[in-house]
Amino acid sequence: MQLKFDGDSADRLDAQSSGTLPLQRYLNALHRSHHALRDGTVATYIPELAKADPDWFGISVVTVDGYAYTVGDSDRAFTIQSISKPVVYAAALADRGRAGVLRKVGVEPSGEAFNSISLNPQTGAPLNPMINAGAIATTALVRGDTAAEKWVRIAEIMSRFIGREATVDEAIYRSESSTGFRNRAIAWMLKNFGVIEGEPMESLENYFRQCSVLVTCRDLACLAATLANGGVNPVTRERAVAAEDVQAVLSIMATCGMYDYAGSWLYEVGLPAKSGVSGGVIAVLPGRFGIAIYSPPLDANANSTRGIAVCKQMSRDFGLHAFGGSMSPSLVLSRIYSAREAPSRRVRTAAVAARLQALAPQIKCLSLQGDVGFDGAEFIVRNLMRLSVETDSFVLDMHRVTFLTEGGARLLHDVRKSLFAQGKALVYSRIRGRAAVLNALRHTVPEGDNGFLSFEDNDLAVEWCEDRLLASHNVPLPRASTLASFPLFAGIGAKALARLEPVMPSVVFPTGATIISAGPGDDDRIFFIESGEVSVVLNLSDGSHQRIATLSSGMSFGEMTMLGSTARSASVHADTEVRAWTLRASALDVLALQHPDIKITILKNLSLDLAQRLRQANLLIGTLAA
Repeated sequence: MQLKFDGDSADRLDAQSSGTLPLQRYLNALHRSHHALRDGTVATYIPELAKADPDWFGISVVTVDGYAYTVGDSDRAFTIQSISKPVVYAAALADRGRAGVLRKVGVEPSGEAFNSISLNPQTGAPLNPMINAGAIATTALVRGDTAAEKWVRIAEIMSRFIGREATVDEAIYRSESSTGFRNRAIAWMLKNFGVIEGEPMESLENYFRQCSVLVTCRDLACLAATLANGGVNPVTRERAVAAEDVQAVLSIMATCGMYDYAGSWLYEVGLPAKSGVSGGVIAVLPGRFGIAIYSPPLDANANSTRGIAVCKQMSRDFGLHAFGGSMSPSLVLSRIYSAREAPSRRVRTAAVAARLQALAPQIKCLSLQGDVGFDGAEFIVRNLMRLSVETDSFVLDMHRVTFLTEGGARLLHDVRKSLFAQGKALVYSRIRGRAAVLNALRHTVPEGDNGFLSFEDNDLAVEWCEDRLLASHNVPLPRASTLASFPLFAGIGAKALARLEPVMPSVVFPTGATIISAGPGDDDRIFFIESGEVSVVLNLSDGSHQRIATLSSGMSFGEMTMLGSTARSASVHADTEVRAWTLRASALDVLALQHPDIKITILKNLSLDLAQRLRQANLLIGTLAA
């Protein structure tokens, strides 16, 4: 069963309502801890903004595959203010081209406040599109022959970014327009230097209107995620802007988005970002997700105090700094398959195997790869929770994981505990010797947690899950009480079995005993397990060993001697005390002289068993090679 994880809307979790998701719980805790922060003051230079409640506080995260996590006042409407600047800059780039925009607006950081009058002394052009002077000039560059046509264009691209129709708060717009004297001066200055062509007040009014568009914290996270997703809105799947223009927008946000705090922000948080005086902050991790925070109190740089603190905390906790490496989170999950396609090498009796075949889809194996950070772990967690409805046990194969961050490890511990509380299991395989993975898991085990279960290989991990599943369904363990219970003797009548019994002595092997040694020899015995368990082990060329199968009561091994070869291809060890009947191939040949039907039936059963094993091996190879 190869599962797809392409972000189809029909398969999406309602992350907001699912308190079992670790990232949601993390955001809840983050919101609680930062709500007590009382630094900063609400903006008052626009009278309507002064009406905001300092306690309003929301956090939203939207991933590039369209999952939304929200907490607090994430659906409270407020005006977008300067966070509109990257969107309108994207529109100008699309409408005029880079060269056309660069002739009017530069890309250099100003190192000054958002409303500074910063112009290039040689050209008179604003230094960048994130300060008011550059943003007003950018608004004038949007396609349209009239102010009304330009506004339609601005509203259209804003709608594509936030995923719904953009509307304006008319009260805020009027308040901004009636008090925006400094911005009027900037607009006339831009007209004086030829940056704005035509009537400057028309462009200025459009600028006031774009800043007055109503959004929510969730909307802003969607806007940020659209930039993270190369210009495609991850919720609506509509392209808002060309990918090449996204690169330019994010570059400007990284160097200029936080005004005179931009250098410190990039150094400490490391994400392209933009703030607005209404209290909004967005941050973008390209290829991964968008973050938005809404909290009206501002610091001395006119940035949301709580917004800055939350972004710093998230960057530290989960290693989000853009210069710390980047990979699409979906790439950490290479494939998902069930134990039906790749069962363990423990050989079961026919009855138990049939029951396990029906139950095996409840065991899922997830193969991970590459560097697993916070966002990659979050993607894994969502898939685990999506599958948990129909799954009893999960195996995370870590063999191809090159690095696991502590933030990612915390999310994996969290989901393991959540699954355990639901009566489900999550175990790891193939992490031995992988210090970059093992250390992260060990260092982040929560206090009071009993820790995680890890296996040498997938085979042992799946076997543990199979045994757990069989026990939970009260499937009884088999015990061979007579020779008739062995598949190799199927179809042999009671009289024929009576002739076999005298040449089949019973032997006992202690735990740890080597029953068969690989290589040439003269032991031609076939073993029929009455009780206990054995492992068939292949000796590899590098000196290591690989388990081929585990056999238990009612199963046999060593049958190939019946085909004329006494050389053993693998060793067999007693995992427990083993009681078994033995049959020498030479004794069977003697018996066959008078009763050939006995050997013919046994060889027929052996050929059917080998054919079944070959089919299972081909299925396993096909699954693992997919």
